[in-house]
Amino acid sequence: MDLLPDFWREDYWLPPGVTWRDVEQLSDSDRPLPQDLLIALPLALGFVALRYVFERFLAPPMGRCVGLRYRRQVTAAPSPKLESFYTQRSRQPTQSEIVTLMSLCGKTQRQIETWFRLRRNQDRPCRSKKFGEAAWRFFFYLTAFIGGLACLIDRPWFWDHRECWRQYPYQPMEKAHYWYYMLELGFYGSLLLRIYVDIKRKDFKEQVIHHLATIFLLSFSYCANYIRIGTLVMLLHDSADILLESAKMFNYGTGWRKTCDTLFVVFTTVFLVTRLVIFPSRIIHTTLVLSMEVFEPFAGYYFFNVLLMVLQGLHIFWAGLILRMVYKFLTGKLDKDVRSDEESEVEDEGDDRGGEENMDQGGDYCWERSKDTLNNKLSMLTNSCVLNNLTNHRASVADRMRKAQ
Repeated sequence: MDLLPDFWREDYWLPPGVTWRDVEQLSDSDRPLPQDLLIALPLALGFVALRYVFERFLAPPMGRCVGLRYRRQVTAAPSPKLESFYTQRSRQPTQSEIVTLMSLCGKTQRQIETWFRLRRNQDRPCRSKKFGEAAWRFFFYLTAFIGGLACLIDRPWFWDHRECWRQYPYQPMEKAHYWYYMLELGFYGSLLLRIYVDIKRKDFKEQVIHHLATIFLLSFSYCANYIRIGTLVMLLHDSADILLESAKMFNYGTGWRKTCDTLFVVFTTVFLVTRLVIFPSRIIHTTLVLSMEVFEPFAGYYFFNVLLMVLQGLHIFWAGLILRMVYKFLTGKLDKDVRSDEESEVEDEGDDRGGEENMDQGGDYCWERSKDTLNNKLSMLTNSCVLNNLTNHRASVADRMRKAQ
């Protein structure tokens, strides 16, 4: 029971010389209270429910507008022995394992390879699911950005960052900024609740770290009344995410190649400028340097800046992935997204469509196509060799017959 009072020690949360009694000079409606964060959980659950409705009823019509193709899922025939091997041992059996399965199940090699390909496709996310996730995020980020910009554009700290700390911590909180905080916190809470249900990508661990760091950052900055700088951080991040999700949406459609490429270029520019230039030079500089003009460092000051540094580290990580994609895009070598889904798109031979295959295609699919292409070439080469041998043999026999005559 003594841990809770220690957790709220004034030297942890407030600048030196400031007490909770001093902060309580503001009315409860004008200052952030820790118990306000409890509303984030029902908001997160509400976002989960709203997302289900959105993906169920609104995303399909939006997908048809961009030419999204809905494929009919072909399921693998029931086979207990193959299913047991698939779930317990490997989803991609080796050649020796296929031979063993042939004798065990009484199937040909082609039948077993086809069964495993169909079975893998059953576990892979369809394009409609990917589009629904991108459309939902686009809808929220666009709404949050417009709402955040509307409630910040006429505030003095939006233009002069020194205003973020003027009269800190005796800064009244406006109702619009309260809901801006709670909605963002609820949204990231819903992403964390669905992290194991959504499409799993290669940067899954970084996504979890990002969501946790964002939730801790929002929660701490709210309790410590870092509302002003916190709203700027949220607005800055939403600006690039809108372009990313819109580019993905057009990627899943048909006939939007140029639009998708344009959005990707604009997203790359906005991401690099906002996350690698504005964020460290304006936001972090404001919290590290300009805040010291008002108060001396304390525990909350260091903790808040550490969380910002974690976000900046993730920005650098994702910037590296994006720049790799840009390089491959410019050189025409972009086969898949470097942070593609671990469960890739359906393995279908002869599908030359661009779009999200360029950004979300997995290694299994590429390997299957490469293997099939190689087999076709070998087959053509073998047939060619056999025909040449037959032709040479017939010519040799005819020559010997002429000599004998």
